[in-house]
Amino acid sequence: MSSVNPNVEAQKRIKTDANADNGPDKDPLSNDEKDEVKERSPLRPVAVYEVVRQQGDDELERPTSSLLWSGLAAGLSIGFSVYTQATLRHFLPEASWTPLLESLGYSVGFLIVILGRQQLFTEITLSAVLPFLAQPSFAGGLKIARLWTLVLAANIVGTLVFGAGIALDVLNLPEIRMAAIEISQKAIEPSPPYMFLRAIAAGWIIATVVWLLPSAEGSRFHIIVLLTYLISLFHLAHIIAGSVEMATLLFSGQLSVLRALTHFYIPTLVGNIIGGSALFALISYAQIAGELRSGKKPKGRE
Repeated sequence: MSSVNPNVEAQKRIKTDANADNGPDKDPLSNDEKDEVKERSPLRPVAVYEVVRQQGDDELERPTSSLLWSGLAAGLSIGFSVYTQATLRHFLPEASWTPLLESLGYSVGFLIVILGRQQLFTEITLSAVLPFLAQPSFAGGLKIARLWTLVLAANIVGTLVFGAGIALDVLNLPEIRMAAIEISQKAIEPSPPYMFLRAIAAGWIIATVVWLLPSAEGSRFHIIVLLTYLISLFHLAHIIAGSVEMATLLFSGQLSVLRALTHFYIPTLVGNIIGGSALFALISYAQIAGELRSGKKPKGRE
């Protein structure tokens, strides 16, 4: 008589059948599930680099008139960062937590500029440099110099116009004008060395925004708001937004041109370039340089 338990034998057969169905050669995912996994996977660093590099190539080839008008629009638009922040300062009560909300106004101009695809100098310090790092050349350096010069000049003109509008109170809102002057006076307080260091940090943050946007998908708004909010909250120095503050003081007679140049424009410009180009761009390129040299083409998502 056999001593084998029929229930045990049945359980063994069930396990054997299950293992056969889910063996190493059996793919547990359907084609639709594979597509969804691919969609949900983050962009590889080399793919992000390729997106930003292509943007830089496009910017380097844009006509002069397009760069000037787009740069002027960005200089005017960034003024809303200062004006919105001043408006919040006027209406919010004086309290220890007020700067936490007031600094949110600083993000408004950046949202207009970045989502509107206007040319902002600190934004292109990264995207324009990446193509040059991939293929360094004298002609490439000249293209970068042309792009930076045109966009920076147009940005500054726009900020001067907006700052003059604040100083002259063209909207007839004297309380907000005074709040904007208070914010501007605070912005010029740091000594040039500290202004330089704060500008490096701001340049790094703006470059981070540019690097994150290709993989942000539906979070672009939140990334721009959060990171540019930190520039205001940490009292960092941004050459274009800060130029609105300097123009406000210049046209209201509270700042000389020489002090504006030596205490703000020169140290901030150099710091932003170092933070966005020399540091962030080089480090971002270094992390994917090996893959580029090995001939691996970016496939987008892992």
